[in-house]
Amino acid sequence: MPHFFINSESVNNGEISIADKENYNHIAKSLRAKPGERLLLIDENRIQYETVIKNISSAEIQCKVLKSYYSERDLKFDLYLAQSPLRSDAQNFVIEKATELGVRAVCPVITDNCALNKENAEKKIDRWNRIMYEASKQCERAVIPHCEDLSSLEALLNSGRFDKIAAFCERCATKTIRDFFDESPVKIGESLLVIIGPEGGFSEREFDLFRTKSIPMLTLGDLILKAETAVTVALGNIIYEFGLREKN
Repeated sequence: MPHFFINSESVNNGEISIADKENYNHIAKSLRAKPGERLLLIDENRIQYETVIKNISSAEIQCKVLKSYYSERDLKFDLYLAQSPLRSDAQNFVIEKATELGVRAVCPVITDNCALNKENAEKKIDRWNRIMYEASKQCERAVIPHCEDLSSLEALLNSGRFDKIAAFCERCATKTIRDFFDESPVKIGESLLVIIGPEGGFSEREFDLFRTKSIPMLTLGDLILKAETAVTVALGNIIYEFGLREKN
């Protein structure tokens, strides 16, 4: 079923009115939905509604709620991705896949070997937020993540916002993801910042910064991966390791 984000104020006595222009146009004009078809709707409180369309007028769509429940489509820890922006399609891919993999936010950082300069990267943040919103609808996320304002690596590391931080540095890595979780397991409700650099990798100055801050430098194995591939592999393996330990 198509999935859309709504406001809880539109829910009343077992019915939902969809009148905002974006959702209305998508459902009525792009999808050409008809009465009797079903929609998945979710509000800001993570309440998921399984609905059936009752009526479509020129201004709103009326849906009947068949079932409602709290959505569990979210990670049990707060996963953040700090990443040096890539060019064009590669960065769009990173933003989309990070959303699918449950990140709470993407934190774009300008690194020494960053593919984009500060001005160009800042211009793209609105687009990246839009990609995250659309990807959240497609994968039925309970919470819409966001792309933060551009930052420096130093500012992010000094922010004190995160319970745990790990950087992926193939050239200077000393640990695997499993080593990291064995030594410092991520607990339910904790926040983890994952740092991944540009295609050219981190500079010696940035390696020194990680060492000074005692940031674990992790490897993804013997293969050298493109930056966008490294993002999906790193996040996927982190989610896997967290799940293993949660079950145990």
